[in-house]
Parts: sequence; structure tokens; C-alpha cells
Amino acid sequence: MVCPNGESAVTSPRVEPRRRSRSVSREYAESLVIAVLVALAIRAFVVQAFVIPSGSMLPTLQIGDYLLVNKFVYLFRPIRRGDIIVFKFPRDETRDFIKRVVGLPGETLKIRDRQVFIDGKPLDEPYAVYSEPPQLPVSTPYRLGPMVIPSGHLFVMGDNRDNSLDSRSWGLLEESKVVGEASIIYFSIRSADVPSDAILPRMLYAMVHPSLMRWGRIGHLLR
Repeated sequence: MVCPNGESAVTSPRVEPRRRSRSVSREYAESLVIAVLVALAIRAFVVQAFVIPSGSMLPTLQIGDYLLVNKFVYLFRPIRRGDIIVFKFPRDETRDFIKRVVGLPGETLKIRDRQVFIDGKPLDEPYAVYSEPPQLPVSTPYRLGPMVIPSGHLFVMGDNRDNSLDSRSWGLLEESKVVGEASIIYFSIRSADVPSDAILPRMLYAMVHPSLMRWGRIGHLLR
């Protein structure tokens, strides 16, 4: 093209907008994959959900309580007495157990009837409950120790003392088996009345049958 003053002008070709190289469906698929990977990372390293299937921790934890377990906390502090922990069952590591930490490494533990002694002093356990009359499983002794808990091990017990399979029967727990600390109840339902074991169907069923929900337990912080 020639300008009015006689000079030639060069015009740039029109640049077309670049077409999207990825389809919408592919973007959704990639977003889903990222979300799944993030969820798996959180489950592996931060928190994990567990459900209470038995009454060994009654009344602290009830059958049908759904918990979030903090898998990160013990990177910053040691395990403490009174912590409610989830761990791999030493006799079958495909199963997860939940108990309360009673004895710590280096301590001398003794049990006489219903009383636990740590380093010769009676342990105050307001969370522990017993049957009336006492009814312990055959494999769970009334008398144990004194025994020194070695380094890297814990002595754990259920709060429902006469109905708990714990360190009294299968021995000490290695700290390396601990998954994390139970922190909060995020869902609770009278599970005996629910026709499914999966969490999502249970939640949906509870929405239709709200009387099955234990509303007062939701959001309860565990101590």
C-alpha cells in the first residue's frame, strides 16, 4: 500500500486468536485427576477418616461415630498419655484399631484389679468404665506387671475396660504402627438401623431419616 506522501507502508497480517488446544472434557478430566491426587496426598499425609465398628471405646466413642484422624500431629510433638490413637493391629496389619495411650516408653506399669499404676502411682482415669459386676474376657488379665515399657513402645487400652482387646491381651504397641491421633467426630449415626456400610449411602440415608443422626456428637473434639 502507498501512503499519500508516496512512501510504502507495510501492514502486519491479521493475527487470528489461537484456538483452544484442549477440549472442555479434557480440562474437566485433568481437574478431576488433580483433585483426586490432592485428596490422596491429604489422606496419606494429613488426615484420614475412620469409622468406629465396636464398643471397646465406649462411652467416649460410640458405634457409628466417624472420625478424622490427624496423621501429621506426631511430626511436631511426641505421643502423650491420654491420646486416642489409630494404629495397625500388630497381629493383622490390614486392620486398624483405636485405643487410648496409657503407658509411655520408660515407664513402669502395673495393673491390679481395676487400678492402673504408673511408676508406682495410681493413674487417674475418668474416661475408663467397667462392667458391674466385672466381666473381663478370658484373655484379658486383672493383674499385670509390673513391667517396664521399652523405648519405642506404648501400652494402650480401650475405655470400655471389660470389653476391649488391647495391650493387656496382645502386648505392647510399637510406635511405628501408629497412624495418627483421633481428633474430631464429623458424622455420627445409629448404624444398626442403616442398611449400608459405606459412608456416602449412610449420609444420604440419614438426610432422609434425620432421627437416626446423633446431632450432638457431630463436631465433638476428642480428648
